[in-house]
Amino acid sequence: MTNKFIPYTPEEYPLDAMQQRAEWFYHEVNGRRTLREFSDRPVPAALIRTLIMSASTAPSGAHKQPWTFCAVSDPKIKKAIREAAEKEEYENYHGRMSEEWLDDLRPFATDWKKPFLEIAPWLIIVFKKAYDLDQDGQKRKNYYVNESVGLACGVLLTAIHHAGLVSLTHTPSPMNFLQVILQRPENERAFLLIPVGYPAPSAQVPDIQRKTENQVIQWYTSSNSATTG
Repeated sequence: MTNKFIPYTPEEYPLDAMQQRAEWFYHEVNGRRTLREFSDRPVPAALIRTLIMSASTAPSGAHKQPWTFCAVSDPKIKKAIREAAEKEEYENYHGRMSEEWLDDLRPFATDWKKPFLEIAPWLIIVFKKAYDLDQDGQKRKNYYVNESVGLACGVLLTAIHHAGLVSLTHTPSPMNFLQVILQRPENERAFLLIPVGYPAPSAQVPDIQRKTENQVIQWYTSSNSATTG
């Protein structure tokens, strides 16, 4: 079966306007920071809904959209998630992680205790669908699942920041407990746990720097086959 195609005409801007818009966007997203100190200040469910729907616009392999976003505000569920996450994180910090890994984490002053999982008003748990199930329960293959869900998470984090909220990309390992607590079907696997909310009034972030342009970009142009900067 051939899919129907429809016209697509994106809005086009003069080059100077494009550069201005690109620089404005870079300035905005460059201000995004990962935060571990949340306020319990409420966030409307309608806002979380819009943020998740923004994430769902991400491209995906064969347009399979292999993701489910679970939005959790129930205190009992958040408590269960925290207890299970801290159990796994305790094991990580006390034997599973290598010394090199622990050394790399020390500048961030993290440990196995994760109070933000109860303090943040919302937890968004992103599940990847390893495969889909049709109405008859037959498996339907999904493609580039990790890449697709990763793209959706990137859009989600950007949308959260754009809305004026903060977030944390939390990956307690293993994350099987999330599938159990949230009673997700067999074809879904936890991909990322994202607390979302306002920053605590006293919140601080590590004084770290992003890589420079010369470290990030490798140019290949007709004047020079490989240049940086």
